[in-house]
Amino acid sequence: MKIITVNSSNLDKEHICCSLSDKKGENGVASKKTWLKERFEEGLVFKKADVRGKVFIEYIPAEKAWCPIDAEGYLFINCFWVSGQYKGQGIGGQLLEECIKDGREQNKKGIAVLSSKKKMPFLSDPKFLKYKGFEVCDTAKPYYELLCLRFDETAPLPKFKDCAKEAKTGDNEGVALYYSHQCPFTEKYTHLLEQIAKDRAVPFILKRYTTAEEAQKAPVASTTYSLFVNGEFMTNEILTEDKFIKLLDEKCLIRKY
Repeated sequence: MKIITVNSSNLDKEHICCSLSDKKGENGVASKKTWLKERFEEGLVFKKADVRGKVFIEYIPAEKAWCPIDAEGYLFINCFWVSGQYKGQGIGGQLLEECIKDGREQNKKGIAVLSSKKKMPFLSDPKFLKYKGFEVCDTAKPYYELLCLRFDETAPLPKFKDCAKEAKTGDNEGVALYYSHQCPFTEKYTHLLEQIAKDRAVPFILKRYTTAEEAQKAPVASTTYSLFVNGEFMTNEILTEDKFIKLLDEKCLIRKY
């Protein structure tokens, strides 16, 4: 299958495969494209299959990664997504090989990627990556794994920064939602959740990472979207209104009448 490299020259006309299909996603797509344009200057690469679907890989020099890791000399995979109908056709392996080839040509030490102990939403599939030769090089609470594929077995292993190990914040009351424009899905739901919390008179902190330096100081491994309740990390899954309300009910953050 043909692989397209999306860059500043063709970004405006290319379909960004992770975009939302409904009109409500348009603002998020615009934010994502702006984020990509800024990252292209830092060495980000976005490659996709020549289909109108979620089949792509996005990676960047680890020194510029929006993730709290130490991985000097590595490439870092921001996002690697092959949607259901395209699985089992070898496309994922083809995209991954594009990244590996780039890494070798750039004389990188290897490839690093954020994953989890088992397959979870919005995180790369650990089973597939380990099958392709990736190894666990570090872990962070509550379920994160940092995987890497070293080109040189003597190269130092990437690791999480200490700030992200415990997945806690200093926001000890109410809800805190940390996010970035790496993903177009976040734009739609962050403000919806903020309004729900306001309606319930629940303290709510909304923090958007605007630079890699900020993201590298994050209190949890995932920076695309991380939700905390009373300072404790809850999930990296982008919650719908109903799921958020259910979580508030479970944590006894009830509506104020």
